[in-house]
Amino acid sequence: MDAEAQHTERDRSSHPAGSEEISDTEGTEERSRFALADRLPGGRITLTVLFCLFSLLLLSRFVIQPFQIPSGSMEPGLRIGDRVLVNKLAYRFGAEPRRGDVVVFDGTGYFGDADYIKRVVGVGGDHVVCCDRQGRIEVNGRSVDESTFLFPGDKPSEVSFDVAVPDGTLFVLGDHRGDSSDSRDHLGSPGGGMIPVDDVIGRADWIAWPLGHWTSLERADDYARVPAASGRGTPAPSGSSTADGVHG
Repeated sequence: MDAEAQHTERDRSSHPAGSEEISDTEGTEERSRFALADRLPGGRITLTVLFCLFSLLLLSRFVIQPFQIPSGSMEPGLRIGDRVLVNKLAYRFGAEPRRGDVVVFDGTGYFGDADYIKRVVGVGGDHVVCCDRQGRIEVNGRSVDESTFLFPGDKPSEVSFDVAVPDGTLFVLGDHRGDSSDSRDHLGSPGGGMIPVDDVIGRADWIAWPLGHWTSLERADDYARVPAASGRGTPAPSGSSTADGVHG
């Protein structure tokens, strides 16, 4: 007879039948949990690992999700193979994407059947033009200096455009304009290259891997200075197309 069984028998004999003493159910449950853990492979360590894995799954599903960068469309800030952590709570509770944010979105029906990562250039109601006399993108009449994140040697765009961003949608561009399939490439497609806000998965807030490239991703300052749109956008159409994706 093992030690635990003997201990249980002694506990029972010390309390005569009909005793009105209240049993310690919490203690009994605790002993049962320990006994179960002892019978499982690895005992308590196994339960701890399972709990941690479950917690990670919940965290990834509702709070923070890692994505791998598969292309150079967001260089130099995001390189091929980088893993970014996407804040899935950034646009909950009434908050919406802002100009200059780097976002991950589901491009199904608009860019292609995949998730993508781009920078928000225009939000609902904005008037986005390229380019001004200095070759810069202009949003709501203000020219934007993108030199802090634009790929060296790239122009803000080789393609001219003049768009009104419909309410509830986003106009997005890659930072490596010469190697990015983005809203510019779908201006003539159903949907006009715009991404519904509802399809945004979250905001890319950190580069987590490789460790030597660990950093936080900040909102582009010059986009923060863009004035609010003077009018409202037009209803967003729908459509389909293809582009370069990001892997979750």
